Amino acid sequence: MTSPRTIDLNCDLGEGAGHEAAVMPLISSANIASGGHAGDRQSMLEGVMLARAHGVAIGCHPGHADPAHFGRRPLPISPTAAADLVTSQLDRFAAIAGADLHHVKLHGALYHQVGNDRALAAAVSRRLATDWPHLVLFAAAGSRLAGIAREEGLRVAAEAFADRRYDARGRLLPRSEATAVIDRPETAATQAVAIASTGRVVSAAGAAVSLTADTLCIHGDGDDPAGCLRAIRAAFAANGIAVGPPFY
Repeated sequence: MTSPRTIDLNCDLGEGAGHEAAVMPLISSANIASGGHAGDRQSMLEGVMLARAHGVAIGCHPGHADPAHFGRRPLPISPTAAADLVTSQLDRFAAIAGADLHHVKLHGALYHQVGNDRALAAAVSRRLATDWPHLVLFAAAGSRLAGIAREEGLRVAAEAFADRRYDARGRLLPRSEATAVIDRPETAATQAVAIASTGRVVSAAGAAVSLTADTLCIHGDGDDPAGCLRAIRAAFAANGIAVGPPFY
């Protein structure tokens, strides 16, 4: 099977896992932690420089200011506070990335809270449309955030995950589920090809679910993100799927 489809491969980096040098040559977009859940000025600078060296699109990766829980613990937050949190980290990151800043992707619990709550999604989208209208927003495929952001005139890259399993409604399985994370490179590659070439994914229960995406994520804090990406790249090459950042 072949496909003329071009899809983005993105990875969350600058989070202290130490995979940046191995991962960066294999992706087309990098989401660099911007000081909330992880990251500081030095890690942001190193990530930006490495991305530039490999021609990778540079993105800001804001999350809850909760490094003790890696930003994966939902915290109460108002719509205004959510917009402030995202834009304050964007301001900090933009001071380093400059004109090369291409996109923004929320992290962890903030990603899911803003993605699924209409008031939070509206507040963040409107603030981005006002303060950062040129940026591409990476948002979960089919999420409220993706739809509202498009209504606000933002360019949205619908995101799916190669290394996470989905339920029968096309939602990510919670990390508390034993099978939520895909750690075998071959399995991640199979899922990535299915999403990129057919717009469908096999759920954890074995059902085919529609899932159309512009960008596929591999988490940079996994055991072997580079191995997963190498397997995905090989599978993409075998299936005629090109890799490139969205709206670049």
